[in-house]
Amino acid sequence: MLVTSMTFIVALYIFMLAAFTGYVVISRVPSILHTPLMSGSNFIHGIVVVGALSVLLSATNLPEEIIGFFGVLFGAGNVMGGYMVTDRMLAMFRPSTKKPDPNAKSGKAGQ
Repeated sequence: MLVTSMTFIVALYIFMLAAFTGYVVISRVPSILHTPLMSGSNFIHGIVVVGALSVLLSATNLPEEIIGFFGVLFGAGNVMGGYMVTDRMLAMFRPSTKKPDPNAKSGKAGQ
């Protein structure tokens, strides 16, 4: 009983330390770098999906299957959202395919 409680306390301490460290690191990133940082972290979400699949495939009872299923679901959602944000970010740098309308009025005064 004591070993299980100590293991839980150590795991909780590591989780709280990781959450605090992550918050501090992300809060100090300039806002212009948030999108590239998110798109660069897609590989981490892929690792989360692989880990969740491992949990799901080695599940022996219903609670483990549920945790594995939600792990795969949320990890896949993170991967999809990350790639959607990356695609939108990269679209800002693509050249425009629209041709300027020669009949459109320019905003210049005196014409």
